[in-house]
Amino acid sequence: MIKKLLTILLISITGLSYAQNKIVVFQSDFGVKDGAVSAMKGVATGVSADLKLYDLTHEIPAYNIWEASYRLYQTVNYWPAGTVFVSVVDPGVGTARKSVVLKTRTGQYIVTPDNGTLTLIAESLGIAEIRQIDESRNRRKGSEKSYTFHGRDVYAYTAARLAAGVITYEQVGPELPKQVVKIPYQKAILEGGTLKGTIDILDIQYGNLWTNIGDDLVKQLNVKVGDTLHLVIYQNGEKKFEGDAPYSDTFGEVAKGKPLAYMNSLMQLSFALNQGSFADIYKIGSGSDWSVVVSKK
Repeated sequence: MIKKLLTILLISITGLSYAQNKIVVFQSDFGVKDGAVSAMKGVATGVSADLKLYDLTHEIPAYNIWEASYRLYQTVNYWPAGTVFVSVVDPGVGTARKSVVLKTRTGQYIVTPDNGTLTLIAESLGIAEIRQIDESRNRRKGSEKSYTFHGRDVYAYTAARLAAGVITYEQVGPELPKQVVKIPYQKAILEGGTLKGTIDILDIQYGNLWTNIGDDLVKQLNVKVGDTLHLVIYQNGEKKFEGDAPYSDTFGEVAKGKPLAYMNSLMQLSFALNQGSFADIYKIGSGSDWSVVVSKK
């Protein structure tokens, strides 16, 4: 009996510590030209000066929920269990969309509007639990009449309280079914000798195209270094580009300005121009409306 009680206590303490590592990571589409990001961090610091506050990015294009979803997918799994993320890309701020805190199966928390932002995290890390924020308990005092800055008044405040151990995860609010609003997109598949997928994101500094086609599917197609891949890119079903690129280990394997296919740092099939911007030159974008079809020549 004593052993059983000790086991329950240990599990409880361990679970509580996950929400108390005092780390909060922020992302938004606010930019850093004004005081919005600083205001969120000020609210968090007001909850506890012991918190460690970090930025994922604040340069997400305005209203781009897909990119918010991708940046979380790209980053969350590298942070320890108990880290609390605040994601504010919220074109529907003040409307009936739900404000939630999702706990991943790996123990991180994401505080965000449930508007599609959780699409890729729900698929990649899974949903251990999801709760709707009870704003009667988890809202910055005196902000009740403010409807356009939930990032400051609700999300940063709730995230800080959770990370600092002021509240438990259960005190965030009522539990919801394990489902989130999802953005539809082309899943990565191998079909009849052809790879299909989405241009998830641009390697923005360089203009490279990162797809969601993983190395497992590329191996199934039996692609080897030196093989030529044929690429067709569509936006909402309309062809935007068609061409060939050699499959390469490094950019230096092709001449300057020439195209190549390669595996990016997330081990996903990508396309680039050596020392040039594929996206700029061919006017290619990224997101759920940009799809790719790849075959081996």
